[in-house]
Amino acid sequence: QVHLVESGGGLVQAGGSLRLSCAASGSTISSYVMGWFRQAPGKEREFVTTISASGGTSSYANFVKGRFTISRDNAKNTVYLQMNSLKPEDTAVYYCNADGGNYWGQGTQVTVSS
Repeated sequence: QVHLVESGGGLVQAGGSLRLSCAASGSTISSYVMGWFRQAPGKEREFVTTISASGGTSSYANFVKGRFTISRDNAKNTVYLQMNSLKPEDTAVYYCNADGGNYWGQGTQVTVSS
């Protein structure tokens, strides 16, 4: 059983940056593909980015390409999401998941003001 806890969300002005963390416990995530999703008010949860178990491969939704970067530190059992050039439309609850969605965190709120 993997327990995921996201942190690092908050309020930031447009153009600013935030770094989200997803700390795992209960089991190692080193063999899992990890991902970030987000859900804005009144909208469905949507894919943001994913990273391979080794960290060598990642993919991004078009709307975050060039602005967001996913990374992982398997020694720390943690995945990160560096978010730069934030826009008001990035406002959402951001969720971390593991193993293709078998495990989810509780989410962290990101609010970008204009």
